[in-house]
Amino acid sequence: MAAPTIRQDLTKGDLEALYVALNRRELVHPDPLEVLYDYPDPREREIVGLVAASLSYGRVRSILASVRSALARMPCPAAFLRTATQESLAAAFAGFRHRFATGQGLAAFLLGVKRLLEEFGSLNACFRAGLREGDETVFPALGEFADRLRRAAGGLDDHLIPRPERGSACKRLHLYLRWMVRRDAVDPGGWEGVPPAKLVVPLDVHMHRICRALGLTERKQADRRAAEEVTAAFRRLAPDDPVRYDFALTRLGIRPDADLDGFLRQHAFPPGVP
Repeated sequence: MAAPTIRQDLTKGDLEALYVALNRRELVHPDPLEVLYDYPDPREREIVGLVAASLSYGRVRSILASVRSALARMPCPAAFLRTATQESLAAAFAGFRHRFATGQGLAAFLLGVKRLLEEFGSLNACFRAGLREGDETVFPALGEFADRLRRAAGGLDDHLIPRPERGSACKRLHLYLRWMVRRDAVDPGGWEGVPPAKLVVPLDVHMHRICRALGLTERKQADRRAAEEVTAAFRRLAPDDPVRYDFALTRLGIRPDADLDGFLRQHAFPPGVP
């Protein structure tokens, strides 16, 4: 796929300056990523991260409250799932709700996670089983991972585990991969064997607006093709780590000390591009 033309006045130096200024641990809150910092063991973190990412839709404070409520029901997640049964999961998550996600749905989701852990030993190994050296991005492996989890759970609604083959940008799953694959001041990492070069930008409405204004995609929908275009554009500047600037860019317009309008005035197309 040909990368969109990046505006000549948007340089790697501009993005690096933004990264230095905003890609800092103290600027994470409020963000569901922050719960991962409480789990230094990657075997715990990969479970916590998948739960947190899957519930990351809606208002951020509601997301944080729901994620913390879910995690409070499963202390030491890896050990909890090893001994869990379908019945005990249903009991543990009875009454849980986060927008469209019910306790019944989350219990089925975690039953699927448990079964994948039993089969592969880790979610990292499960994901790597679908990763091919010739794949340009993680999208094919992500589709296999989502299918395996859906089958292991006995079926899941798309709002918890989206289907990449249907054209979704799969923002929450790509967010999960960013957290688990990258390691820097913000992303804690923990997974091995997945090249950061294959990651895809987690594209939501906010990031899509920024990327359209910067000329990284002309697509009007924040869909899979838009995510692929944006990632291809960033790969030209950071071929080994195309999602390097994701966190810093998404702080713009969210934090009061991160001026989105000023950044877009400096680098964006003339007025009229949203």
